[in-house]
Amino acid sequence: MINFIAMEAWIEFAVRWVHVITGIAWIGSSFYFIALDLGLHRDRDLASGADGEEWQVHGGGFYHIQKYLVAPAQMPGDLVWFKWESYATWLSGFAMLILVYYLGAEFYLVDPSVLDIPVWAAILISLLSLSIGWLTYDALCKSTFGDDNTRLMLFLFVVLVAVAWGYTQVFSGRAALLHLGAFTASIMTANVFFIIMPNQRIVVADLKAGRKPDPKYGRIAKQRSTHNNYLTLPVLFLMLSNHYPLAFASDYNWIIASLVFLMGVTIRHYFNSMHARKGNPHWTWLATTLIFLAIMWLSTANLPGESDWEAQATGPTAKYAQAAGFDDVRDIVSGRCSMCHSAEPGWEGLAWAPRGVHLDSARGIAENARAIYLQAGLSRAMPPANLTFMDDAERLAIRRWFEAANDS
Repeated sequence: MINFIAMEAWIEFAVRWVHVITGIAWIGSSFYFIALDLGLHRDRDLASGADGEEWQVHGGGFYHIQKYLVAPAQMPGDLVWFKWESYATWLSGFAMLILVYYLGAEFYLVDPSVLDIPVWAAILISLLSLSIGWLTYDALCKSTFGDDNTRLMLFLFVVLVAVAWGYTQVFSGRAALLHLGAFTASIMTANVFFIIMPNQRIVVADLKAGRKPDPKYGRIAKQRSTHNNYLTLPVLFLMLSNHYPLAFASDYNWIIASLVFLMGVTIRHYFNSMHARKGNPHWTWLATTLIFLAIMWLSTANLPGESDWEAQATGPTAKYAQAAGFDDVRDIVSGRCSMCHSAEPGWEGLAWAPRGVHLDSARGIAENARAIYLQAGLSRAMPPANLTFMDDAERLAIRRWFEAANDS
């Protein structure tokens, strides 16, 4: 008999794996070419007419790289394009958005305590926000306002702060930060698909036709590549944030997300300065550390008070608290899991609950029902190394409780 819950988990795992692989390929090539461009020696009179050159060593061999500001005199016959890394990363990421946040909208996307809206409305807002984000950003870049790149990037930061706040007024904290990452990543991929690649094709077409390409296409593409360079690290943080409740479940999660963009700037400024041989700006490490300390403080500021959740249970998690077998499962989890997964872990060496998951209350167990089912019911992933000796009968009770809740 096919276990569809397990199958769904494996499909999600496969898509996530593809997303990580393609993301590594895209980010790796992006960082490499930014470093290469900044490190080129442009003070040499090259016979080839190239704008700059650099010698590199890797894998036991030497590479002589030259960059042409507009294009070489003749079109090479074996031109390599870097584009599928970006497209595959976005497509696999969007697939993850569907699998986790759209199909699981009742648990991960919609939080009635934030905004009580139907699932279809939440999904529509998600899709529209990703589209409108790109259109707004692109219009700004193409306007006269976008001629000054520093002014443009400062204004874009203000826009991202506003978007961060807006998402937290609509979605759950987890979904809000994830969507801010998707919003930014969509802009980055759209830069490649709608601007960088078409501009490169125009240059190639001019070369094939024997025309001298207009250098403006290269300047525009470089502006968008620079934006992508500074947005990459914040996107990675926001995508990882859904695994860390301290990042997304704070009252100040939108401020945390905003500060993450500043950290991305300070970190990239350090490496970009180093690659361009413009000094060693150590102050960026201090700035990054101070910003991160501020994020840590904000994550635990204004902690919510306790409430009688069992008596007030509503929404999608309520079905788990009200399902047959919940009392037994609560006893099992309390005895086998809560010594680690609690506000004050009793397991020696643990200062806080792993992954921020608290299973010392009815609410915590109900909200993490699927994770308990997958990791302790369907598999033996938890407790780790079965340190608390959970037996097969207890795992069976977890499975029956979860399945009863979903059959009702």
